[in-house]
Amino acid sequence: MAAILFENARIVDGTSPEASEPMSVFVEGDVIREVSPSITSAAAERIDLSGKVLMPGLIDAHVHVIAGMANLGQNAKLPDPIVTVRAFKIMGEMLMRGFTTVRDLGGATSGLLAATQEAPWPTPRLNICGKALSQSGGHTDYRGPYDDTPTPKTGHMLGNLGRICDGVPEVRKAAREELKSGAHFIKVMANGGIASPTDPIHFLGFSREELIAAAEEAENAGTYVAAHLYTDKAIRRAIECGIHSLEHCNLITPETAKFAVENGCISVPTLVTYEKLGVEGAALGLPPASVAKVDSVRLAGMESLSIMREAGLPMAYGTDLLGEMHRHQSEEFLIRARVLPAHEVIASATHVAAKLLRMEGKIGCVAAGAFADLIVVDGNPLDDMSLLTHQGAHMPIIVKDGGFVKSHAFK
Repeated sequence: MAAILFENARIVDGTSPEASEPMSVFVEGDVIREVSPSITSAAAERIDLSGKVLMPGLIDAHVHVIAGMANLGQNAKLPDPIVTVRAFKIMGEMLMRGFTTVRDLGGATSGLLAATQEAPWPTPRLNICGKALSQSGGHTDYRGPYDDTPTPKTGHMLGNLGRICDGVPEVRKAAREELKSGAHFIKVMANGGIASPTDPIHFLGFSREELIAAAEEAENAGTYVAAHLYTDKAIRRAIECGIHSLEHCNLITPETAKFAVENGCISVPTLVTYEKLGVEGAALGLPPASVAKVDSVRLAGMESLSIMREAGLPMAYGTDLLGEMHRHQSEEFLIRARVLPAHEVIASATHVAAKLLRMEGKIGCVAAGAFADLIVVDGNPLDDMSLLTHQGAHMPIIVKDGGFVKSHAFK
């Protein structure tokens, strides 16, 4: 097995406001074998990281890798081969920004996941929910008010983020089918959304009984439910119904944030998508009705970060970008750094996200036994968060599963 020895590595992983003292990190095969002040290995390739920072590979906990278009209704109609090619391009670019793991919140299938493991092109580690579950007229129902075309129950297009299910039996069946197909967790659309035509933001998606059914099916399978949520009423209801992962949460109140903490939830704010949808959405094909919805959640986003931090609610890193806006993925770091300490922002994309994905000790850390997913940064992002932006320009080395996917090595 190939071996790499990183020497004089100052580690930044989000657990401390300061970089570590210089350390040695020994990688063998696809695993980190040892981390200590001094390691000797005659066989390993030695890389001196003096003046650099070593970080665990970044984790984006809310992406849509199949969303090659901002207009999700049109994206859902694309042939699967086109969606697949675009998804590989999107994922490859994510990896070159330092994101070695991404959690897909609707669209990516087990077939696409298997393709990433078989294809010769490097991609991030992919964590999926399969197709997100939506009620008729909810988020991911793109039919519009005058279209009563029956929605498919099987054979869903790869480019469609979700599937429609109504009533407890259909929700149970849909959840079971996604889990059978290899979903790591279940996603439900429990609130109105921006990209769909007939669900204002204040709409509550699904009945309580349907949400509880989804949560029970996930629990039966040893996993959890993530929910698309904006309004405080929807967030509280979702928590009461047993939902663990709270996506977006722009309109959360302090009381509900505390309630989320009491119930062991994790939130995933996605502020960069609203900034970019407001500026670029119309030009990239987002329907006018959707553009008009953006400000209703965008303006409250920054306050939500402070509310959740004050309550002690863990926040994972998420971006939720679509189409050509994927290039802004790393700018979520800068947005959060306006109101949060730098190490907490980094933590959202390392150990907090790893906990959400139930992969603690395997990703989001530089520790013995973890996957060898690592990035080298030319400078310290605790002092300058912009080093994590610019499409990976300040990352001379990116390692995924112990292999170099980018290497401007220096010895």
